[in-house]
Amino acid sequence: MTEQKHIIWSSDPDYEDWRGDLEEQYPELSEQERMELMVEQNNDYLDDERCNLNIQLSRPILLIADIGRWDGRYPGYAEIKSGNIRDCLYSKMDYSTWYVDRLGDLRCDAVHHDGTNHYLYRAYKENVSEAQIDRLKEKLYSGTATRADVTRVTKRLGDEIGRVYGWRFPPVREAARER
Repeated sequence: MTEQKHIIWSSDPDYEDWRGDLEEQYPELSEQERMELMVEQNNDYLDDERCNLNIQLSRPILLIADIGRWDGRYPGYAEIKSGNIRDCLYSKMDYSTWYVDRLGDLRCDAVHHDGTNHYLYRAYKENVSEAQIDRLKEKLYSGTATRADVTRVTKRLGDEIGRVYGWRFPPVREAARER
């Protein structure tokens, strides 16, 4: 099965995707200057995507991390307390790409000097208790959380994001079978 990604934004744009428009709009610039302009314009687009995804949820967002370091991979998590999807689109890594996978999960691949971090963003479900959230966090921290543990307490963000961009994803139960 092919992995379909709906790219929201990437800090590593492909010049070939931009070449035609840039050459048409800026014929007087050298290729190097057009590449620099591409990076500048692309960085401005991140602010646009944050505006597009100014979607306020009723609960915080859980960021589940698979952290790549020089000495191996480590599990981790963080919370985006604001519960606003736009706040997922921040990174201090060298390169970051945010996307929604084919099953509706918001993800980010973030490259840094030691390796690559993989992030999964999920919102807490309305009906879960603090005790359930704490148990999930303990399992995430220890590296023992399963997909079932995660989906019991959280929900995917792709449905909210898909409404903005016109993307559709399989129903949650069908998506769970495809995992």
